[in-house]
Amino acid sequence: LSPIEILFTRFVMGTCFLMLLFPKRLKGTSLKQEGYFAAAGLCGITLYYLFENNALLYTFASNAALIASTSPFFTVLLARFFLKDEVIRPQFFIGMILSFAGVGLMSFSGASEFEINLKGDFLALLAAIIWSFYSIFSKKISTFGYNTIQTTRRTFIYGILFMLPILPFSHVNFEIKNYLDTTVILNLLFLGLGASAICFVTWNLALRALGAIKASLYINVVPMVTVIFSVLILNEKITLMSGTGIALVLCGLFISQFKKFRKVTFHN
Repeated sequence: LSPIEILFTRFVMGTCFLMLLFPKRLKGTSLKQEGYFAAAGLCGITLYYLFENNALLYTFASNAALIASTSPFFTVLLARFFLKDEVIRPQFFIGMILSFAGVGLMSFSGASEFEINLKGDFLALLAAIIWSFYSIFSKKISTFGYNTIQTTRRTFIYGILFMLPILPFSHVNFEIKNYLDTTVILNLLFLGLGASAICFVTWNLALRALGAIKASLYINVVPMVTVIFSVLILNEKITLMSGTGIALVLCGLFISQFKKFRKVTFHN
């Protein structure tokens, strides 16, 4: 399966799963609200994954991981224009710097040197910026008062629609035989149900609870979890650099959330 076939299939599966999970249709939206849904679908579903997948064709995964950790910075800049009510405290920037350093240590703990790949690194940077836009739009959507599963599903639908014009130019064929392999089926189920449906719903819940700025730093937990699971599943060893990186990410998150510990109640 090509990357665009996997991308299209996983979000179709994710949409179907969310329909089964919460069948009630989303009704009564305004044209302006639909604009936010469309923008979120274009940014977070279509463009982000297209840029990210193509970036990995031209640059190292370590470069892409480090560049992705700059997303909180762009989220702060965008929040100044779109989210006037979110307060940016000094400790957030301290936490952001620590988390960025931590991701850098984890990304290059096994690399002998850092190599710049302009095309791939630029695409990875575009992906980070696009994800920031998605977070801002999704935070705005969370203020509409709709169920999070419904809003996530609507975003998926727009993302799928924006993919349709790209498919004819991507040399995809969607042959049934490619989908009959057990490994492919299990991987698609994980991507569609877990990495798409469940992860996006929980991310949108986090945006509602914490706000786009504070939630954005949790993106840097991804490489930390990758290191931990590589130890548990692949029996890899944690190096001094990766261990220090994990500690820096955790410290960065703690500092950025300081004085914000409170009970959160969801009204969904």
